[in-house]
Amino acid sequence: MKYIVTINEKQYEVEVERGKAVAAYIGEAPAPAPAVAAAPAAAPAPAAAPAGSGEPVTAPMPGKILDIRCQNGQAVKSGDVLFILEAMKMENEIFAGKDGTVTSVCVETGATVDTGAVLATVQ
Repeated sequence: MKYIVTINEKQYEVEVERGKAVAAYIGEAPAPAPAVAAAPAAAPAPAAAPAGSGEPVTAPMPGKILDIRCQNGQAVKSGDVLFILEAMKMENEIFAGKDGTVTSVCVETGATVDTGAVLATVQ
């Protein structure tokens, strides 16, 4: 059986037969398409009000904040990646829902969040 395997954005063709495997480098992998985080159907209300004014950016699922890619006062466009959220061993990009300015970042790297938790606000 032949498989195409991508490791560190490089593609390898792997041929597997009973008792042996052969791999050959075939080139760079195409750039991955940005993941689109789906909004939850009915997110529970956050326990505390966000520090800044504007539209809240909420966690679509429970997980751990791996990276924060925004800061207070930063101008963002709709679709910009604001956070990387690890959930079930997968890294999920959390995007800005609209153009605006980040008025508050409500979490820190390494924080564990629940579904619907406010991560930031954008005005």
